[in-house]
Amino acid sequence: MSTKVAVVTGSNKGIGLAIVRALCQQHYHGDVYLTARDSGRGDEAVKSLAADGLTAKFHQLDINDEKSIVSAAAFFKKTYGGVDVLINNAGIAFKDADPAPFPVQAEVTLKTNYFATRDMLTHFLPLIKSGGRVVNVSSFVGARTLNKCSADLQQRFRSDDISEEELTGLMEQFVDLAKKGEHEKGGWANTAYGTSKTGLTVLSMIHARRLTKERPHDGILVNACCPGWVRTDMAGPKAPKSPEEGAMTPVFLALLPAGATDPHGRFVSDKEVQPW
Repeated sequence: MSTKVAVVTGSNKGIGLAIVRALCQQHYHGDVYLTARDSGRGDEAVKSLAADGLTAKFHQLDINDEKSIVSAAAFFKKTYGGVDVLINNAGIAFKDADPAPFPVQAEVTLKTNYFATRDMLTHFLPLIKSGGRVVNVSSFVGARTLNKCSADLQQRFRSDDISEEELTGLMEQFVDLAKKGEHEKGGWANTAYGTSKTGLTVLSMIHARRLTKERPHDGILVNACCPGWVRTDMAGPKAPKSPEEGAMTPVFLALLPAGATDPHGRFVSDKEVQPW
């Protein structure tokens, strides 16, 4: 039996670090990898856990750099024969007061939250072992954003036959229209972060359907979740939840017991499946 392994992206601070901490505290039966763009910050985070008697390992991983993704994927395949738990937590959000123009915010936000996370899944989904768990940290803002889109867009984002290619084309369309200042005229909501998380949630559902079809006996569960509004550098100090509270639903989904069949292809918040 090869050692089990859990990988958490963007986990040197905030919700990601709280997820790694919780997996260690709950005695995940295998190695837990904290990953981050910056090796120095990653090592410091591992040391902070060690000071609390918790053992995590570090691997450099920048989801905006496909070479970094490919290198990490090769490492986990060679060392562990694959991955048992993947938690895609890395993400960005512009502050409300940020002066960056909306077209810039749209391009930069979707680059990380949708396109780079999709790159992660392109390279890591084939590595997910039988009985594996994939958790994509999305947001209730994505669900709220969906309801502000045109009826046509809502229909596509909720349909069971939308493909990854169609979804990616729609995300590209949003960025292109945002650059022209025409996204609202095109039926989109006026939020880059919300749109990126709508895309990530729908991508999770697409991947769940694909795995059910292509690997029906492997018992892999893929879900998107909302950690809630959490006090982090990204969300600010006024948010009601601690990072530890924000980690609860992602960790719950990552540790769904062997043999569980649900939730799968769902959007989950506070450990409950939410309407989409």
